[in-house]
Amino acid sequence: MRIQRVLPILLCFGFILTGCDNGGSELKTFKDSTSYAIGAQVGKSLISSKFDVDPEIVAQAVTEVMTSTSQMSDSVVAQMMVKLEESRRKQQMQENEAKAKGTIKAGKDFLEANKSKPGVVTTASGLQYKVIKEGSGAKPTSASTVRIHYTGKLIDGTEFDSSIKRGEPAEFPVGAVIPGFSEALSLMTVGSKYMVYIPQELGYGMQAAGPIPAGSVLIFEIELLGIK
Repeated sequence: MRIQRVLPILLCFGFILTGCDNGGSELKTFKDSTSYAIGAQVGKSLISSKFDVDPEIVAQAVTEVMTSTSQMSDSVVAQMMVKLEESRRKQQMQENEAKAKGTIKAGKDFLEANKSKPGVVTTASGLQYKVIKEGSGAKPTSASTVRIHYTGKLIDGTEFDSSIKRGEPAEFPVGAVIPGFSEALSLMTVGSKYMVYIPQELGYGMQAAGPIPAGSVLIFEIELLGIK
């Protein structure tokens, strides 16, 4: 949830609480029913967002803002919303790290075993690659846009993406992809095909990405078709 959307939702929630804090009275009018329905939706949104808020204080804040007796200036409110978002990101990162421990260990074990296999080169960053076919063209720079074919897999063989299966080469700026992929492209010449093994630190790290679990080592077969 974007920061800009958090405050309006919390304020809306507080307004509903203020208006409905009447001991559970009957919903006699259309306004009563729609107010309750909106409150139910906002409550579910807050639950799913996992923000740790006190409904009574939220209601208090709305009342005070509406009567011009707010205990916080607009600038302090903005600062608190930033802190709330930062706290949530930190909590999410910790949760991802806990879930990813097994994935990270499996990835480290894989890379440790893989680095001693014939033809595998390990760079200073920890990236590993193996030349399948060496080309003779130019090398791209970080400012280049490349045209490639690639297939991406996890270490268990699960395929998560393939331009070959889509039937069309991919084109993108070298500097716009994950660090490990960008580094691999910088090593290749046009016409080359490499097998690339990207540590999680050079991939998506602790962030899951679609079918890719957090902390995953990524394996790509990349063929550099051209530079635009």
